[in-house]
Amino acid sequence: MGNKQQSYTAAVVTVSIVINALVAALFFLPKASHMDHIDVLWLPTLNAFLNSCTFVLLLCAYWFIRKKNVVYHRRSIGGAFVTTTLFLISYVTYHYATQSTPYGGEGFMRAVYFSVLISHILLAIVIVPMALFTALWGMTGQHERHRRIARWTMPLWLYVSATGVLVYVMISPYYPVP
Repeated sequence: MGNKQQSYTAAVVTVSIVINALVAALFFLPKASHMDHIDVLWLPTLNAFLNSCTFVLLLCAYWFIRKKNVVYHRRSIGGAFVTTTLFLISYVTYHYATQSTPYGGEGFMRAVYFSVLISHILLAIVIVPMALFTALWGMTGQHERHRRIARWTMPLWLYVSATGVLVYVMISPYYPVP
């Protein structure tokens, strides 16, 4: 492996660790009391919208690559990275500024909610390095590696985006009212 490839790999691993550690730390850090005057209650709705946009952009990327339109495939993937990054910023801001909202459902729906939430969280952790490596290998012309990992990355990223919206829909009745 060349020095350039090692640098890219180290960058992907570092970014993946930092993102996942930052999100995990949100649940252990005290809430930011200096942000009490900022209304963040609209951010979960924005997060669901951004996840929806990511989902649509990923479907477009898949459709374009099936049509062998690499230019629009790349643009769609780029858009998915933009909406995912905006989601991450919004998500971190919301959870830094306020307490997590507990799910209030009971019985069967509680089990469904936590099944979806846990699978969403675990796959969101995994999708960070997968998406970054998939993009890296596509951009550096390592097309065979790109194709091999993209077959796993695309459905998992679609699942994470879709379940992000589903989690929002299921928990939204329990969000605090502004």
